[in-house]
Amino acid sequence: MNRYPVWKYLVMLFAVVIGLIYTLPNFFGEAPAVQVSSIRSTVVVDAGVQQRVSDALTAAQLTPDVTTLENSQLMVRFATPDQQLKARDVIERTLNPDATDPSYVAALNLVSRSPQWLTSLHAKPMYLGLDLRGGVHFMLQVDMQTALNKRLDSFASDIRTLMRDKQLRYTDVARNGDSIEASFADAATAEQARNVIQDNVLELQPELQGNRVVARYKPAEATRFQEQALKQNILTLQNRINELGVAEPVIQQQGLDRVVVQLPGVQDTAKAKEILGRTATLELRMVDESTEGRAAEMGSGPVPFGSEKFLNREGRTVIVKKQVVLTGENLTDAQPGFDSQSHEPTVNLTLDSKGSTIFRNITRDNVGKRMAILLFEKGKGEVVTDPVIRTEIGGGRVQISGRMTTQEAADTSLLLRAGSLAAPMEIVEERTIGPSLGADNIEKGFKSVAWGFLAVVIFMVVYYHVFGVFSAIALGVNLLLLVAILSMLQATLTLPGMAAMALALGMAIDANVLVNERIREELRAGVSPQAAILAGFDRAWATILDANVTSLIAGLALLAWGSGPIRGFAVVHCLGIATSMFSAVFFSRGLVNFWYGRQRKLKSVSIGTVWKPENEQTAKA
Repeated sequence: MNRYPVWKYLVMLFAVVIGLIYTLPNFFGEAPAVQVSSIRSTVVVDAGVQQRVSDALTAAQLTPDVTTLENSQLMVRFATPDQQLKARDVIERTLNPDATDPSYVAALNLVSRSPQWLTSLHAKPMYLGLDLRGGVHFMLQVDMQTALNKRLDSFASDIRTLMRDKQLRYTDVARNGDSIEASFADAATAEQARNVIQDNVLELQPELQGNRVVARYKPAEATRFQEQALKQNILTLQNRINELGVAEPVIQQQGLDRVVVQLPGVQDTAKAKEILGRTATLELRMVDESTEGRAAEMGSGPVPFGSEKFLNREGRTVIVKKQVVLTGENLTDAQPGFDSQSHEPTVNLTLDSKGSTIFRNITRDNVGKRMAILLFEKGKGEVVTDPVIRTEIGGGRVQISGRMTTQEAADTSLLLRAGSLAAPMEIVEERTIGPSLGADNIEKGFKSVAWGFLAVVIFMVVYYHVFGVFSAIALGVNLLLLVAILSMLQATLTLPGMAAMALALGMAIDANVLVNERIREELRAGVSPQAAILAGFDRAWATILDANVTSLIAGLALLAWGSGPIRGFAVVHCLGIATSMFSAVFFSRGLVNFWYGRQRKLKSVSIGTVWKPENEQTAKA
């Protein structure tokens, strides 16, 4: 009657073993480390850099515990924070001889102390949030006005092109504050220009003022542009931080024009800025091939007005015009590859429809001339390549090369995929949460969960005796599985998450209470112990399911519409419901069946005091 087949016991054993393996890494703690990464796409962290760092640390009499090179990042682990700080300074001096022009970032970080055998099983500890692990917090202000001005400048350029295409002669087209003013020789031409602008530039509202057309952003379009700019900035920051190796960042909007960035585990605010600042922006410009431009390239003359001087990867001077033909905003993808003829590493770009049209027109009108593809990193521009345009290029696919190595092509593609900011941002608030404060929060959170667990166990054992012991074991398995799943998912645990964990324990024991009380009711009715156990689990299941489904719906609502700490609470809450259903029903019943199911003539069970109706009548008499 109350027997489990062998496969169900094997499932229980498998769940406990997996829970133990993936929970263990959370008990080894974290060690101070120095994380070395490159700032520029042309600089890589490889075995040579690892050897330079090892030699420098040996010379400084610093011995790291472990040194690992993975995903173009070097992680050097130490025993104490003092060694970590000294090592960071040594590494900085070694890799960046010129402090004003660094090539590498040596950031303070924390890494798990898990043994290698656990790591080989992909068993990793949970990520800890900023409030538990420590880290850096930034508040970034988005400069919407500058973004609007930049967009209006682009519209002014588009209007000039539009007027030339429609053969409407203008005397001047320029941005004046929040508007674009186009001047014409007569009112009739201005009227035609107004109609053309109204039909082709839908974001602007043009007005006729004598011989001038004044175009302003439509209020609704301006609001939409600002919302899109903020969303693009958040997405771009997320891509940059993720692709540049900072794990589990928190990036979210705050208010109408601010973004909060939290980087758990990063202890150095300055180095966190370096990581945030490691960005790349692509620009396509025409090379200045005038007599003055060629003279400036040869070093025999000044840079012409309207042009700029840049260096290519080989150190050669290239004079390019200031007018930008295309930017990274028109870039939809960038992937490394190889040239089909020369087999050299390349970066293959894919442009959007607007960029594709512009690029086709530019290449058609400038056959035989050079086009420079510039990569801007940390405010410094570099000419990746400046090929001669041989023919019109359509289809939105562009291939660039410049004697790059395979790694350089991969790094350049990575940075270009990260995109460009739609609006400039500046840091208006920054703070560092030390690991000691995080450790204190972890200790308090652990104590709250532990004391809550112990109180529940004592109550259940005292009130339900042996069945209380079964419930306590099932509750322990529930906590084990919850931590294991969070670790396997590499979820971020925060203080609200620990609160949800404590709540999950209280909710999980509800199911055991329902089952135990249902078994008591069957025993009061005079049902045999084996039949009471069977009926208790079967009849309590519907109530347990209803209670957990309603709680799950609330948790999913928090997960869908919540943000930040609320989502962290919701994740643990939903997972806790799932693990409690397994532990309180399937696992707990397995323990009961194992203990009592083997006894054919079971006369009684240890489930606390069972008050039968005849006992009450005797007491009244």
